[in-house]
Amino acid sequence: MASGQREKEIILTVGNTNSTHGQFRHARLTDTGTYLVAHMDLGKIVEYDENGKAIWSVAVPRVWAATRLKNGNTLSSGAGEVREINPAGETVWQFSTADMPDYKFKSIQIASRLSNGNTLINNWVNQWNGPIDPVIAPPQAIEVTPDKKVVWVLRSWTNPALGPSTTIQLLNEPGVPEDVHFGRVR
Repeated sequence: MASGQREKEIILTVGNTNSTHGQFRHARLTDTGTYLVAHMDLGKIVEYDENGKAIWSVAVPRVWAATRLKNGNTLSSGAGEVREINPAGETVWQFSTADMPDYKFKSIQIASRLSNGNTLINNWVNQWNGPIDPVIAPPQAIEVTPDKKVVWVLRSWTNPALGPSTTIQLLNEPGVPEDVHFGRVR
């Protein structure tokens, strides 16, 4: 609100109180009003009710992000994999860097389930270890079908050099207002 006052605060347990960097990566408000939190330092996804009480959790080592899908399952990403996890905590679909060794994934961070059933996966690459060789560069993003076939791959390390991809915001998927383009509202 415009009042500048805090309206709600929920205190969450963390594994490392000395460093905030590795505690959480993404927290999402679900369609049902709960909070889905990727606890990177605890190695799990936890869903909290509106009062901060844990109502569901599943172990996911080095989880980076979690999103509740329309079918009630949860899409998680991190640690070199993307998993679709049902409410019972079972993995019903998984994509691993081992599924496509030729693409040289470095750090899967965000995955989004598209309206066509495919999964968009982004791959962050650490440029601190030296320049990226565009000839053998890893992808910044890849779209795969449910049976893990490649639809397209984004590798744009030169002209235009897009750099590492941590997050991709989908602008033309259902639920995104039609007047939103290129990250701006017209």
